[in-house]
Amino acid sequence: MKKSINIWSFCGPWTLDETFALAAKAGFAGIEPELTEDGPIGMKTADEDLRQVNVLAEKYGLELTGLATGLYWGANGASGDPSIRKKAAAILERQIHCAKVLGIDAILVVPGTVGADFIPDCEVVPYADVSKRATALIKDALPLSTEAGVTICVENVWNKFLLSPLEMKQFVEQFKSPQVGVYFDVGNTLATSYPEHWIAILGKHIQRVHFKDYRRNVGTVDGFCELLSGDVDWPAVVDALKAVGYDGWIAPEMIPPVPFYKHHPEVLIENTKRALDAILDP
Repeated sequence: MKKSINIWSFCGPWTLDETFALAAKAGFAGIEPELTEDGPIGMKTADEDLRQVNVLAEKYGLELTGLATGLYWGANGASGDPSIRKKAAAILERQIHCAKVLGIDAILVVPGTVGADFIPDCEVVPYADVSKRATALIKDALPLSTEAGVTICVENVWNKFLLSPLEMKQFVEQFKSPQVGVYFDVGNTLATSYPEHWIAILGKHIQRVHFKDYRRNVGTVDGFCELLSGDVDWPAVVDALKAVGYDGWIAPEMIPPVPFYKHHPEVLIENTKRALDAILDP
């Protein structure tokens, strides 16, 4: 398995160049950037500027391993408001386009949210409506992603939707396409289940993996913690990944990073790499 790191793990006042330099110095082979509204990979960034991100990655010997985004938390693809659903569709199309330009073959997608406790005044959408609208969002984008060679990877997140591995598997398989897979997040399962069970069930559908750790006795988003300091059974997770034949990218996603290291946040990157090495190469 190959070692990457998600860009949300970097909380210092760093430029993209400095972020990439820190990832390379820590020994990561790849980095997972994000689509933002107006950042270096933005909703309106010119292709020539996008390609400079590749140039920067090559400068530090890094591979761009996936394209994440937090924009879906502000644009629910299953909202009751058609204008919000339209915005989510635009985000997904933009992800596909940026990934194609950047040479990335997998994107992280949250296709719909029933509700989210960590978002103030979050719209609550009936579960059945979310299922229908999330399916439509991906189905509409599938021709574009297929043409681009980009896999739409649905992540298991705290959106009160796709709450079990069996449901996630059924959701992904309905599209009957290799261009729809799973962006599996280990730590996001801990509040209600066991990541090794998800891995065994999702199997070949897992296209990318996020590593996070979590303390169950906290029970909120504050329960996310540094790798090896929570309740994830890491040997069981690694054994499960090997059993299903997963040998792709593993990207620690250290969120929220600020409470971990209020001072010298660059140390978090170094310690995360050490923990990842211990987990994957015991």
